[in-house]
Amino acid sequence: MPLLEVKDLEARFAVRGGDLTALRGISFSLDKGERLGLVGESGAGKSVAAFSILNLIARPGYIAAGEILFEGKDLAAMSERELRKIRGNRIAMIFQDPMMTLNPVLTIGTQMVEALKAHRRISTRAARDIALNKLRKVQIPSPDKRLDQYPHELSGGMRQRVIIAIALLLDPEIIIADEPTTALDVTIQAEIMALLLELCEQDNVALMLITHDLGVVSQVTQRMLVMYSGRIIEQGPTREIINDAQHPYTQGLINALPQMGEPGERLFQIPGSMPSLKNVPTGCPFHPRCSFATDQCKRRMPEYVRSGNVDVACYEVSNLIEQEKRMQEVES
Repeated sequence: MPLLEVKDLEARFAVRGGDLTALRGISFSLDKGERLGLVGESGAGKSVAAFSILNLIARPGYIAAGEILFEGKDLAAMSERELRKIRGNRIAMIFQDPMMTLNPVLTIGTQMVEALKAHRRISTRAARDIALNKLRKVQIPSPDKRLDQYPHELSGGMRQRVIIAIALLLDPEIIIADEPTTALDVTIQAEIMALLLELCEQDNVALMLITHDLGVVSQVTQRMLVMYSGRIIEQGPTREIINDAQHPYTQGLINALPQMGEPGERLFQIPGSMPSLKNVPTGCPFHPRCSFATDQCKRRMPEYVRSGNVDVACYEVSNLIEQEKRMQEVES
């Protein structure tokens, strides 16, 4: 049984004029110790999918349908009191901006001790010892000194290390990292991702990494989900998708990488932009931007088809698979 299994998840936002659907039929699983990437442009629904797991969607957002099974128990059906035992304790989250996560008027040590005391019966001294040990684990220099400092006294890279240390405080089974290196420069980004990967491998912690950076996904994750307009359009082993993307949108994301272009030439850009929740196209939501789109794509959302070890929601791919089958039948 998977550690986490999401089935047909649907999330909506109640606004004047009718509900807006942010997630449609999202289904995936995460095994213990596995590293999963969620990829897509801004507005694809990556963060909403992650926040839905712990029911952290701010009002007027709500989970409209589906199940979120953690060790077989549905998180979507749990009370707020039951969820508090899971949040931060068994499933931890790393947010984009550490300055939005850390309290600016409390020292690092105070915040870490409070996090421990919220979930465990433990003395302040014992909690401080655990906090110190976690800071050492994330390779913060002079960790005993950092405990008594405030967030503004630390660099961006050190603040992100503190956030990772807080995420590891209670030895969670899953860490959800939402764009954990967005606010950092390139060299620090690489250090933080290498540290996060090392810690997850050491403790066999499952990682769900939300990012738009395909380079990071290819280096860190074992499986990936490609999201577009609130739907998963392609999912499977990371290497297989990166090396031979099936969906036109995934192909576009890969072709837009700087290393895919020729020196001196303009970078490739997928035409158009992500549709707003108020204006999601009928059928396949990518069809207005897709060079392979047909009338079939405009009428109905395609079902998943299997291509190798990858599941793809695309009529072009399903038609190619059918053609190959017919050719094999004729040849045999």
